Amino acid sequence: MRAAETAAPAGPMPTPELLAERLLPWFDARGRDDLPWRRPGTTAWGVLVSEVMSQQTQVARAAPVWEAWMARWPTPADLAAAPTADVLREWGRMGYPRRALRLQECARIVAEEHGGVVPSDPVELERLPGIGVYTAAAVAVFHYGGRHAVVDTNVRRVVARLGGRSDAGTATTRADLTAAEALLPADAATAARVSVALMELGALLCTARKAECGDCPVSDECGFSGQEVPAGPSRKRQRYQGTNRQVRGKVMALLRDAEEPVERARIDAVWPQARMLDEAVAQLIAEGLIATDESGRFELPTR
Repeated sequence: MRAAETAAPAGPMPTPELLAERLLPWFDARGRDDLPWRRPGTTAWGVLVSEVMSQQTQVARAAPVWEAWMARWPTPADLAAAPTADVLREWGRMGYPRRALRLQECARIVAEEHGGVVPSDPVELERLPGIGVYTAAAVAVFHYGGRHAVVDTNVRRVVARLGGRSDAGTATTRADLTAAEALLPADAATAARVSVALMELGALLCTARKAECGDCPVSDECGFSGQEVPAGPSRKRQRYQGTNRQVRGKVMALLRDAEEPVERARIDAVWPQARMLDEAVAQLIAEGLIATDESGRFELPTR
């Protein structure tokens, strides 16, 4: 086992009962209630879609796409039957469109093998395309109310600081999952609310750049309370301009907006460097994101 996997909180942690007592009233008063997938009546499928959309996209950008997506394809069967070109167009400019393909593949499996019902067991959920440990736990907890550790970057940071460390590592480990689960009350319904409240605390108060301890409901039980967040190495935003991602995005944007298949000359016009463009087009074809018709023109996949 690697050293990072053995990392543990540096100091004592609050009991699950005390954490729930302090954290849940704060969450009820301060939690973001404008997220559309938190509305009453949201299905397990809606929660799953929201989690996949939010994986590499800011919540503010994902929310309107999620609403349009769920209005058009409210069930797995609806998405499974949709033309793939329509799915990619509805995905729009959120980036990483392979997520849209995985969601449609996931919808087909749920519709055909699970009777249209999203599984509640994280183990079953992880067998679906594009669903990892975090997303599986999120669906099992946020919709079904299960008692599982839901650990994203925000939760890892909060748990680390509660134990006296300034931050967690760069990737989720088994130790992170164990530490988060140890904070959950025994009652599943309460544990589910604590899970989402921990995430909200990390998103709103206990952020990577600043810990607003004065407003934190558990500051007197936190081993990091009152300390200054170390500056550390600045986290540079991933470069986009001039990259393969930008070229792929331009090709996808052209085909999303086209009403019919386009000639190669129009593809060539989106980027001046032929080698980069050829590489991007080859990747998009290999990933099933674009296709060619019998005349060799380019289009979004028809299925």
